[in-house]
Amino acid sequence: MEITIKIDKRSKQAKVFYEYLKTLPFIELEEPRYNKDTEKAIKEVKSGKATKISLEDFRKELYS
Repeated sequence: MEITIKIDKRSKQAKVFYEYLKTLPFIELEEPRYNKDTEKAIKEVKSGKATKISLEDFRKELYS
């Protein structure tokens, strides 16, 4: 059985709890390297769905 727990590590108690969980042999922690949008962009680039664009064209698209 698997359980997913989300911990907001901004509080001192949460940090201590997180460090304790890391010491348990039956706990496997998965931490994303980046935020969700960045992870999605990385997957798109790796799969070839993203297209190259010049910086000038990007600025035009961004500011239009």
